[in-house]
Amino acid sequence: MSNRPITEDDLHAYVDRALEPEREAEVGAYLEKHPDVARRIEAYSGERNLLRSALLPIAEEPLPPQLNLARMIESRRRRPSSWRWAIAAMLMISIGGLGGWVIRGATLAPAGGIAALAEEASDSYKVYASDRTRPVELRDSAELVQWVSNRLRQPVKLPDLTKSGYRFMGGRVVPTAHGPAAMFMYDDDRGDRLVVLTRPMTSDKNAAMAPHSGGDVAGLSWADDGTGYSLVGPRGLDALKPLADEIRKQAQTI
Repeated sequence: MSNRPITEDDLHAYVDRALEPEREAEVGAYLEKHPDVARRIEAYSGERNLLRSALLPIAEEPLPPQLNLARMIESRRRRPSSWRWAIAAMLMISIGGLGGWVIRGATLAPAGGIAALAEEASDSYKVYASDRTRPVELRDSAELVQWVSNRLRQPVKLPDLTKSGYRFMGGRVVPTAHGPAAMFMYDDDRGDRLVVLTRPMTSDKNAAMAPHSGGDVAGLSWADDGTGYSLVGPRGLDALKPLADEIRKQAQTI
């Protein structure tokens, strides 16, 4: 066991599982003694998993033919007069092109509109709603509202769904390709969970309520005055629509 202090770099490397076994054990022991830091690291891990789930389909796509190095080499061999250009091009593409292909989905798609918001809310639901240990980061509503309002740099109102039979569980800040978003989670007596995601919009700043569904979840997304909202849950759209209407009504009182 070394006497080196635990640094922020150690904590991030711990999340990325990039530490040597001995150092990983030291960081783990440190987190056991510092629950406040452990909660922060758990939030980092959730964000990492969310981004991984969003990028995994892109990473598994086959490379397009124009980025196949073997094919490029063969093509350049047929043009000996341009061998210097071929070497430079291959180096540039191998360094930048492959990385750009992997992360293209995060930088170019989806756009910043309602469709992107709906996808982000669905991803957040899939990552956090199934977590039975720590699905939310903060449970205190006042502290959570202050935190997410500061991160989003605008006032955020916490929807009250008690009249509809849903209890507030807590929430967290989640990363998206368009900046931080606030996620609120609710559940009912049957254990069904709902997620509300809200963030500033870069486009579709005013958009009518649009339904979306995929797999076992469905949702409704909309935007008013530059702020987007998305409600996602395991219930059908007919059951979610009154809840979405109530959330929209409450948000307009900010």
